[in-house]
Amino acid sequence: MVKDIHWLGHDTFKIVGEKVIYTDPFKIKKKDTADIILITHEHFDHCSSEDVKKIQGTNTVIVATSDCAKKLSGKIKFVKPGNKINVEGIEIEAVPAYNTNKQFHPKANGWVGYIFTVKGQRIYIAGDTDYIPEMKNFKVDIALLPVSGTYVMTADEAIKAAFDMKPKVAIPMHYGSIVGSRNDAKTFADGLKGKIEVVILQEE
Repeated sequence: MVKDIHWLGHDTFKIVGEKVIYTDPFKIKKKDTADIILITHEHFDHCSSEDVKKIQGTNTVIVATSDCAKKLSGKIKFVKPGNKINVEGIEIEAVPAYNTNKQFHPKANGWVGYIFTVKGQRIYIAGDTDYIPEMKNFKVDIALLPVSGTYVMTADEAIKAAFDMKPKVAIPMHYGSIVGSRNDAKTFADGLKGKIEVVILQEE
């Protein structure tokens, strides 16, 4: 399944399974058509209308938080934490994403991460979040976790999150574009060595 996950930088992934799914499109380099676009919150580096347009077709379904409405058009389903929906046969659950020790992403905003099922695998895209207690209840096979600190959890906090969720594979993200570097991804991988498989994807 990991071979079907393409990291396009920051929090942007293209995941190819029963459908073509993009997460938080930002700095999209080439035009494409997504079946489903998942947007975690309205910050410019996650909800970018110009990047959405590069991959949006007439039938593309966008799943987003309601504060993204002013930036988007087309087929949109708005979600908040706790919502479960089915889009084009893909099960999607919106889960909480928020900061605990900083104020960039307050819990009150109702921003989200997503757990969605592709080829029988439950994939978690964390969104912009710290290490939060809800993670203990997430049942996931593949976890896409931020590791850069500043606006999100640090690599060390992401290690704790991975131990809570116990995915088969963890993939670090949210580095190398605005904050953080490959060193954060390496710290994350080193901390889980021999316990949880970590795949550091090359940016495509």
